[in-house]
Formats: sequence, structure tokens, C-alpha cells
Amino acid sequence: MTRPGTKAADVRHRNNVTVSGNPVGRPVVFAHGFGCSQEVWRDVIPYFERDFRVIAFDHVGAGGSDTGAYDRGKYDSLHGYADDLLDILESEDLADVVYVGHSVSSMIGVIAANRDPSRFGKLVLVGPSPRYINEPGYRGGFEQEDIDNLLDSLDENYLGWSSSMAPVMMGNDDRPELGEGLATSFCRVDPAIASQFARVTFLSDNRRDLADVTVPTLVLQCTNDVIAPLPVGHYVHTQIRGSEFALLATTGHCPNLSGPRELAEAILAYLE
Repeated sequence: MTRPGTKAADVRHRNNVTVSGNPVGRPVVFAHGFGCSQEVWRDVIPYFERDFRVIAFDHVGAGGSDTGAYDRGKYDSLHGYADDLLDILESEDLADVVYVGHSVSSMIGVIAANRDPSRFGKLVLVGPSPRYINEPGYRGGFEQEDIDNLLDSLDENYLGWSSSMAPVMMGNDDRPELGEGLATSFCRVDPAIASQFARVTFLSDNRRDLADVTVPTLVLQCTNDVIAPLPVGHYVHTQIRGSEFALLATTGHCPNLSGPRELAEAILAYLE
């Protein structure tokens, strides 16, 4: 059942929901990170389509979503995106979902699963970070000044920021085409929406949410990820009771682009 007043068709249109694969298979939901769209999963999804029902979508403001549905008040925290995720699961009548969230979508999935764990069977958190800013006793990878400068730079020149930041996030200097592709993805997002989403992402603090997770969870960490360094991945693992941890050989923050086969095989191994 959908929420009162919410039609399944409206939800699909709002978030550009796409469904493929085995119609009677276990549902796997793929959620993209900041500045991207469901296109980042294009080389991962084929590994799942034989046995699983695959659902992908765009956060409002990204990809083929309905940008007219963007509301600054609703999306002023990750909870607005978690609301959308739960709407999608309800509109598609999904249960026992394998949720694969990349980057900030990891925490969106955590929030949604804590709110309605009955919809989720497993969480797969790819490059998660509950807080990006360092503080005494916690290492998130950035100082407050670093994040302030990053956000100021984004506001001043979004296209320039995208061109310089994408290769850093991708972290594969020997494959510059990957960074260029990510920069192109960034540039498709409305700068005003990107600016707000960046602030919501990089200023968030979801550490307390981790202890409330009851859904079986796999934490996947990449090698040499400057956005979510190794200590962050270990922190998420230790804070989610009973979670499993795996370190991927692929480098950077976007294994769905730099190492799709390794990423898919790690997820499939967890689901066996």
C-alpha cells in the first residue's frame, strides 16, 4: 500500500524509478550518491538481473527525476530522501529488500531502515560516512575548514568545482576518463539543488543512527578513498552490531564506476 494521497505512478515519476531483471526474484534496490544518478549502476546491475528484481531510481534533483518536486524544506536533511525511499518501497510493494546505497545514500538507507525495518532484508553500505568532519575522538577525514572551503567553492563556481573535485573523488589517476565522466554527471545537476544537497551531505552527522540498525549489514570500503577513508569504514562497522566488513581492491570513492565487477561479486558473495 502507498501512503495516503500518494499514487504509485506519481512516486515512479518523481524518482524516475526503473525496474528490470527477474520479476519474481528478491528485490535489490540501488541508490546513487551525491552528484550522480542511477546511471552509475549501469555496469553493476547486469550481474543481478538474472536472479534478482532490480530497482534503481534517482534522488529528486538528479538524473531523470521530477525536479519540479524539489522542495528545499523537505530536502534540508537526509530524512526527506529517506521518506522518498520508503515511498518507493511501498509503491512497488517491496519487502525483504537488499538495499545497496552508495556514499550519502548509505546513511539515507540507514535512516529509512531504522524507521521501517520490516521492508529491509539486508543493507549494503558502499563507502559510507556518518560524519565527514573530524572532532575529538572521531576521524571523519576532513576539518571543518576543509568542508567550509569545499562548499564555498561549490557555490562560487559549480562547474569549476565539478571539474576539479570529480577526479579527486574518483581516485583513479591512471584512468582519467572515469573522473571526466563523473564530472559530466555533476554538471547535469542544477547548481542550486547540488549546493543544498552538498551541504546536507557534508554537514550531516548520523553517527547515533548506526547503533539503532537491526537489519543485517555489509560495509564495503574502497582502498584509498579520500571521501570516506578506511577509519570511517571501520567506525561504521563497529557501530552497527553484527555487521560484516569487506575492503575492496578498487581505489577511490566510486567502485560502481571503477570496479563494478569486484563490487558486484562482493555483494553477491554476501547474499549467498
